[in-house]
Amino acid sequence: MTNDPGPMTQDKEWWTQQWLDLLNSYRFKKRLERARVYAREGNVLSIDFEEQKVLAKVQGTDPEPYKVSLWLDPLTDEDWTYVIQTMAERAIFSAKLLSGEMPQNIEEVFAANGVRLFPFTLEQVNSRCSCPDKANPCKHIAAVYYLLGDRFSDDPFVLFQLRGRTQAQILATLRQIRGTDTNAEPADSKVKESKSKLHKSPLKVEKFWQYDDQLESGLVVIAPAPSSETVLDVLGPIPIKPAATGQAVMQSLTSIYQTVSQQAILSALSRDG
Repeated sequence: MTNDPGPMTQDKEWWTQQWLDLLNSYRFKKRLERARVYAREGNVLSIDFEEQKVLAKVQGTDPEPYKVSLWLDPLTDEDWTYVIQTMAERAIFSAKLLSGEMPQNIEEVFAANGVRLFPFTLEQVNSRCSCPDKANPCKHIAAVYYLLGDRFSDDPFVLFQLRGRTQAQILATLRQIRGTDTNAEPADSKVKESKSKLHKSPLKVEKFWQYDDQLESGLVVIAPAPSSETVLDVLGPIPIKPAATGQAVMQSLTSIYQTVSQQAILSALSRDG
């Protein structure tokens, strides 16, 4: 491995930052520096994830690589049930997770249920190394720590796996919960009601911006590809004076339209899944 686990920079994801901050809280700084050299020079030969454990091989002074294992205490099935239910109840968390993105404030979901995704201290991370060094973490364990930060950057869902649930398990449960939401009004009734309103009051393009009725809250517009003509293009400039103000409003609406379209697509995909 050639990645240099140097000091944290602004372009590091927050979960990588938090993981390495946990390691950097270790008071034996010289040991950490040797571990960084190990990680930088490629002494960590492999890192694999086997269920809820991290298994690694680190080349030390002996011809045979040392075996390192790391693991966190998994959450109980009951804890995970409550955590995923909370995720499902918050649309922004569901949308981001279903699109493969780790929400910035995901820890709030765990804290709301009395548990944590990240450990509080380094002592809460279980580790073992086959080397004769009795200190923990030894430089071999710490070297794996540093490179795990990069692994979390590539796939933040590994953090969930270390706590007892894979990405596939979490997303499947999220889809199941959101797909059986009994509080949602049946889609067919909303479509029929919307069609009825349209027949009663036909829409005239030239009077679109003077529409005074309250919009149906259940309506969702899924945007076509960015290169296609959108409804904003069809309606033309907004009749607001001065022209600069109208142009600014149009630009703002275009940005909002794109954002809402993306979220609508994510929501549709999550329900179809």
